[in-house]
Amino acid sequence: MNIEILIPLLAAAVQSGTPILYATLGEIFTERSGILNLGVEGTMIIGALSGFLVAKATGNPYIAFVAAGLAGTCAASIHGLVCLVFQGNQVVSGLALTILGVGVANYLGTPYVGLTAPGFDPLPIPLLSELPIVGAIFFSQDLLVYLTYIIPVLIWIFLYNTRFGLSLRAAGEYPAAATAAGLKVVGYRWLGVLGGGFFMGLGGAYLSLAYTHLWTNNLTAGRGWIAVALVIFAFWRPGRAVFGAYLFGGIMALQLRLQASGTQIPSSLLLMLPYALTVAVLVLSSWWRGKTDEPGALGTNILPAD
Repeated sequence: MNIEILIPLLAAAVQSGTPILYATLGEIFTERSGILNLGVEGTMIIGALSGFLVAKATGNPYIAFVAAGLAGTCAASIHGLVCLVFQGNQVVSGLALTILGVGVANYLGTPYVGLTAPGFDPLPIPLLSELPIVGAIFFSQDLLVYLTYIIPVLIWIFLYNTRFGLSLRAAGEYPAAATAAGLKVVGYRWLGVLGGGFFMGLGGAYLSLAYTHLWTNNLTAGRGWIAVALVIFAFWRPGRAVFGAYLFGGIMALQLRLQASGTQIPSSLLLMLPYALTVAVLVLSSWWRGKTDEPGALGTNILPAD
């Protein structure tokens, strides 16, 4: 097969996978602290709407991108309040956050459906974009895609090579031992929740500021749930998350292109492809459950006094 035919699809896979990657990195960061957050979908769409509204009001997509991350942090703080202060069930709280986020975003965003806002356009990198094959795939994207080439590395360095990162992992792995060592486990879990929410908000912002440049209700379209599954597929490792996000992005880009080409395959089956892959990934990942880096205390509440 001529590789030139695949290049546009692979470039679209990188673009489609970018919002999922942001959200997945955020969920990995949160779960490493021991907090399970199933509110990724709601947090993403809050970030998407916030970024869109700020971009429309200010005309500055850079400010809007940061504002979307902060909005994601604010949304995640609700989950932190329920789980870390009131000791609520983490699963129920996460589901409620998704319902709340989607409902609020759709309600507030309805007047803006179909409207556009300033965003990020493709920004080819000189010389690198001219490289055969990889130039068109990886170096002819927008600025927000380029950031995802760096962020997973920074998160890996933080988690595995800094004192704060190791302490955050200890809070999620063995909080009793971390407390005995003098660590403020609740504080590190707050760091995980709020920091993860920031990246989830950035993932939502990518959809409204770079992927579509407009607002429509249900813009995230289930990508938050895919990110939750992708954390398991990635074994809680940032590097594997990159591969997984591009894989899912490729499936999403493929189904869109098949629909546009007028294929005889029913559209409902094509729309099902990313979610069918999600189920398959969860099944396959369960076979290697013992070989993953799943935090030992994931989903377990601890008292602030601990």
